[in-house]
Amino acid sequence: MGFFCKLGKLRYDQSTLMIKIIAVALLTVLLCNPKAQAAPTQLFDGVSFAGWEGDTNKTFRIENGCLVGGTLKAAIPRNEFLCTTRSYTNFVAELDFKLIGNGANAGFQFRTQRIPNHHEVSGYQADLGDPAWWGCLYDESRRNKVLAKPDAATLAQAIHRDQWNHYKIRCDGKRIQIWLNAIKTVDYVEAEPNIPAGGIIGLQIHGGPASEAWYKNLSLQILP
Repeated sequence: MGFFCKLGKLRYDQSTLMIKIIAVALLTVLLCNPKAQAAPTQLFDGVSFAGWEGDTNKTFRIENGCLVGGTLKAAIPRNEFLCTTRSYTNFVAELDFKLIGNGANAGFQFRTQRIPNHHEVSGYQADLGDPAWWGCLYDESRRNKVLAKPDAATLAQAIHRDQWNHYKIRCDGKRIQIWLNAIKTVDYVEAEPNIPAGGIIGLQIHGGPASEAWYKNLSLQILP
């Protein structure tokens, strides 16, 4: 074999060895970091109800790339929920939301279940609405009470009434944390043993006066 052939082979062998070293290094990082997180995924594609189910004939619609519940033309007869068809357990969810109308009330459901043959759901809710539901953790159609909430000063600092707001909800085991516009409003640890650790995601429009709940930029990152 000529000199240049040997030199080419040596460079090829060195390149192959380097690729193997990099591959082993990446594999080692993954094996040594079992809690490496998946990238966030979008729950709403902006144009369709793919992956969602609920009353999409009268209650929920898609407008300007947003999921909208309710109407300003008539009273909302009862609670309605647009829910994912998939369940989730440990995750970080984020979304933007806005309420329109006097007395508007809504919420972001998680670790939730549909109640069979009923319009209601049962599970945790990051609540929305006046006078002081914003930033609260409510237990919808189960214990029917606020489980944790921010103090008045924290809420006043966090909320942007009549504007777009941002929720971040982290569920990791029994611990639930909620941030409203980057200000933490809830840090709650579930003490009851029989509360489901997973469930669907849901968007609520609460029964009551004519109002609308707007949701957009819904993303979810699965935690290990």
